[in-house]
Order: sequence, then C-alpha cells, then structure tokens
Amino acid sequence: MSLLLNLILALQVLAAIAMVGLVLLQHGKGADMGASFGSGSSGSLFGATGSANFLSRSTAAAATLFFAATLALAYFGSRPSDQGGGVMSELAGKPAAAAKAASAASTPAGLAQIPGVPASAPVK
Repeated sequence: MSLLLNLILALQVLAAIAMVGLVLLQHGKGADMGASFGSGSSGSLFGATGSANFLSRSTAAAATLFFAATLALAYFGSRPSDQGGGVMSELAGKPAAAAKAASAASTPAGLAQIPGVPASAPVK
C-alpha cells in the first residue's frame, strides 16, 4: 500500500509541476489588448479566441491528472489503517505492566540505593 501511495504522490507532484510550466508558457489573452486599441488587427477587445491549442489541452490534461491524484490520496488517507492503533493500543493489552510502571514512577527515587543514606531515614 505504501508503494501505491508513493506512486500517486509522485504523479500528483509531476502533474503540478507540469501545470505550472504549461500555464507559464501560454500566451495570455490580455497580451493583445494594446494591439486592439492602436492597430485594429483584432476584432474584439481581448483578441479573437480560437480553438484550444496544444498547450491549453495539455494544461487541461495535467489538471485532470492532478485532480484525480488528489482524490485518490484523499480516499486512501481517510481509510482506517490496517496496522495497529499505535502505542496506546499496545498498552491496553498489558494492564499489569502499565500498573507496575506507574507504581515505580510514584515511589521516591531509590533512597536505599544512595550511599550514605540509611534505608530507615525519614524523608522530609
């Protein structure tokens, strides 16, 4: 499953990079606006919009691929994991070990093990 997620993520990143590059390569509609005021070469304010060329179709394909990869990652991210629930689920099965660790943490830090302190010394 991890290999599939890595493949989809790589596909999404490549589609995003391709989309950015293709959008930057395209000729904007507003670039012909200056020509329409002075030279009269275009019939409308922003120029004649023709049929989609190779760059715009490639951008649409990259956007579709990016959208599909995003949906796939969202689907796989929302599914419950087949693996364990983490550290807390492992502790739930071992209550005796958790209780022993809690009682060891609540006692003073081993006063009998400190040299020069008798075991019967009062703790203040």
